Amino acid sequence: MSTDYPFLRRLGATPLRNGRTQFRVWAPTPGEVRLRTGGADHALDLVGHGIYETELDVPAGTDYQYLIDGDALPDPCSRWQPEGLRGPSRVFDAHAFEWTDNAFRTPGLHDAVIYELHVGTFSPEGTFDGAIGHLQELADLGVTVLEMMPVAEFPGARGWSYDGVYLSAAQSSYGGPEALQRLVDAAHALGLAVILDVVYNHIGASGDKAMLAFGPYFTHKHETPWGASINVDGEDSDAVREWVCQSAEQWIRDFHFDGLRLDAIHAIVDSSPEHLVAEVARRVHAINPGALVVAESGMNDPKVMRAPELGGWGCDAAWADDFHHALRVLLTGETQGWYEEFDSMECLAKAFRRPHVHDGNYSTFRKRRFGAPAFDVAPERFVVFSADHDQVGNRALGDRLPVQARPLAAFCTLLSPFTPMLFQGEEYGERAPFQFFTDHIDPEIADATREGRRREFASFAAFAGEEVPDPQDIATFERSKLTREGEPDGLRELHRALLHVRRELPAGDVDDVTFDERAGWIAVRRGDYTLLANFARNATHIPREHTEEIVLSTHEPTLEPGYVVLPPLSGALVR
Repeated sequence: MSTDYPFLRRLGATPLRNGRTQFRVWAPTPGEVRLRTGGADHALDLVGHGIYETELDVPAGTDYQYLIDGDALPDPCSRWQPEGLRGPSRVFDAHAFEWTDNAFRTPGLHDAVIYELHVGTFSPEGTFDGAIGHLQELADLGVTVLEMMPVAEFPGARGWSYDGVYLSAAQSSYGGPEALQRLVDAAHALGLAVILDVVYNHIGASGDKAMLAFGPYFTHKHETPWGASINVDGEDSDAVREWVCQSAEQWIRDFHFDGLRLDAIHAIVDSSPEHLVAEVARRVHAINPGALVVAESGMNDPKVMRAPELGGWGCDAAWADDFHHALRVLLTGETQGWYEEFDSMECLAKAFRRPHVHDGNYSTFRKRRFGAPAFDVAPERFVVFSADHDQVGNRALGDRLPVQARPLAAFCTLLSPFTPMLFQGEEYGERAPFQFFTDHIDPEIADATREGRRREFASFAAFAGEEVPDPQDIATFERSKLTREGEPDGLRELHRALLHVRRELPAGDVDDVTFDERAGWIAVRRGDYTLLANFARNATHIPREHTEEIVLSTHEPTLEPGYVVLPPLSGALVR
């Protein structure tokens, strides 16, 4: 039996060397499929399993659409949407770019310091090219890996882009695919790796109708918080899986990304012999064995990072929300919602060993046992942070950590045994919020988003004496752009010093963790070094057997016989 299934061939528009282009599309649903380009309509050959293909004298840079039962629609595998979500697709020659990064190598997790950025708010221009001028300062700081929030073509000109539709098309309002290649190449020239946030659990609702005209891309057998899930294990799912996996491959192969961050993989329900996440990781690693596949998993399940031969999914790392929650509660005193479970020094002490605070124990928020132990997974394979786009932007007002908490947050995160991540502007205490903003092109979706946001956060915003920002209002987006002004003074220098001394700390597990719940301090020993942190709102005496050298501190400590005295909300690294 032949295994040369047509859907395994490269989908989309692929330029050939002779000025021609090969077109291939999966469209099992419509009765008639034609290709419109160059002012003419062309027939395609049906080659099996719903795959249509043809080869035409069409050069790169040419616009095209598919006529699906007479309706002109973009290519589901489009690599360029120059006029946005509802405009024509354009043939993109990924190999025309002259790369200069042949000598670049992706850093391993031992050397990784990740910086999450949103292209639209990272620079005044809000474009791929606009970001390039700000990369040197990140390299100088000690950042080694940029993590870009999604760039797959999404509705309108501004948004978080977790509602992207065309998985392989670089957002047109950011500058399109050629500009994205320039950004990655420029980052590599400065020694910065780049990984891309991708969303493979759903697509934005603005694309549902267009995609369903081609075939069963979605299934209601599984639902996500954002609507129907992508059909990865139902009838006619083979070509849908290829649509996802070929997108992942092209970001690594054609754009030289050094890895992917997979959004909300817990929302991908897959009963296939090989889970979609495992397949994506396998195929990405086949192109670049050193690529970093980082999962956002809400499962606290170490199988995500275990090797396939051990029943795992083969991801290199995973985000660790529990570390953030334990840290934030101590820094701010917030205990609403899921934060209620992290209201103790004991939680942070546990998180410093492995950041699965819930590792099979009972969760009062979920009302069930949750998570699994992860001591077989090396600590550097957990990505920890004191802020990210979710933990800031999904607050009612998009407010960042209080000013007085920022130095200690950096101290605990950057000196942990895990892989640290900074959220854009955090390194200098950015004053601007990061709010939730959209530019939906469908009025009904815009209204539903606006009203849903108001209902969810009305009580929180009222308590703060402010209204919930309208995500559709361009002012919400403009407020979220980096001002590159921050506080407290000296925070950038502290980050630089922390990242410098981080390289001196021994890799691997912490050696010991002690704490005093009542006094509000914690001590984390890593080899010859000990992290001392005071979360109390008053100065605290932390007992030490010997008077030690203060290697680095967020605030000036005092040495007394048998004690290190730390000011409120401060940390010191001693040895």
